[in-house]
Amino acid sequence: MQKLIITAAICGAEVSKEQNPNVPYTIEEIGKEAESAYNAGASIIHLHVRKDDGTPTQSKERFKECIEEIKNRCPDVIIMPSTGGAVGMTNEERLQPIYLQPAPLMASLDCGTMNFGGDEIFVNTETSIKYFAEEMNKLGIKPELECFDKSHVDMALRQQAKGVINSPMHFNLVFGVNGGITATPRDLVFLVESIPKDSTYTVTGIGRHQFLVATMGILYGGHVRVGLEDNLFISKGKLAESNGQLVDKVVRISKELGREIASPKDARQILNLKN
Repeated sequence: MQKLIITAAICGAEVSKEQNPNVPYTIEEIGKEAESAYNAGASIIHLHVRKDDGTPTQSKERFKECIEEIKNRCPDVIIMPSTGGAVGMTNEERLQPIYLQPAPLMASLDCGTMNFGGDEIFVNTETSIKYFAEEMNKLGIKPELECFDKSHVDMALRQQAKGVINSPMHFNLVFGVNGGITATPRDLVFLVESIPKDSTYTVTGIGRHQFLVATMGILYGGHVRVGLEDNLFISKGKLAESNGQLVDKVVRISKELGREIASPKDARQILNLKN
């Protein structure tokens, strides 16, 4: 079985210090949290950025500052900017970080519209999905295909058949979002068996599902994403002290199950990244 690639989603756009005081906002805080995850065993940092007051932003300049801070602390880590941004942002806002120089090796690409609960609708039309993919192709960026349901996988496969998304594809299969697919073994197998055999995939469990989904993903041969963006707790009722603590728990589970942890160098080879 392949070594396990761990992605750390360190801050997201929605969670706040009111929910967990360890959620990073500032450039220094984001750097420290990325470093804690990297030191614990993460090869990839899935990066949203925030203003100092916690407001989510897709500012190219803010991404540049945060990436420089992370690279100063962990030079070989893979940084994957989010193009999801936050609910309500325009496509132009969301795409800003892919135009950094040098271009990132990877970036997230959401593959469908989602009900996030209440009145929040995260809109990703087919036209915008194609546009995002084509812009990433021009820059040699590998998209991580964010799929919250089976229809999102199908959308990615349709775009791949049209030559819009290149093979081999890499998916992030997300379980337990309000409005998305449930975090059950049945549904994890269903999504994994729906993607091409030559593709790679990461699994993400939201909230209390994080470590259940991680364990299933490890056993089934996938890779794993954890982090404060997705889950604020290390165990029931106990807030996580850092992203590193969440990554460390996955490392311990993986080692107990006999699976080695991938380094950033290993991750580049497994994901067929340019460098």
